[in-house]
Amino acid sequence: MRTYLFTTGLFSAISGASTLLRSLREEQFTWRTALGWLSWGISVALVVGAIVDVRRARHGVLAPEDSPISGHEAAIMRRHLRG
Repeated sequence: MRTYLFTTGLFSAISGASTLLRSLREEQFTWRTALGWLSWGISVALVVGAIVDVRRARHGVLAPEDSPISGHEAAIMRRHLRG
């Protein structure tokens, strides 16, 4: 889990959430705010999906073809086994 703490996607999701929460306190809720929250939700879903794909690859399960790590599962598993 420690490697996921410093990924760009997770960092941007956390900083995006803080920005959206700050805007809720300071501004009125508009359709732009709703789109911001929707975008944030999609970003979080993508980060979680990437974390799940990497975790599965470490255990020898092939990633779906649309995953960014597709085709690199063997290298990820070797790196994980090395320590």
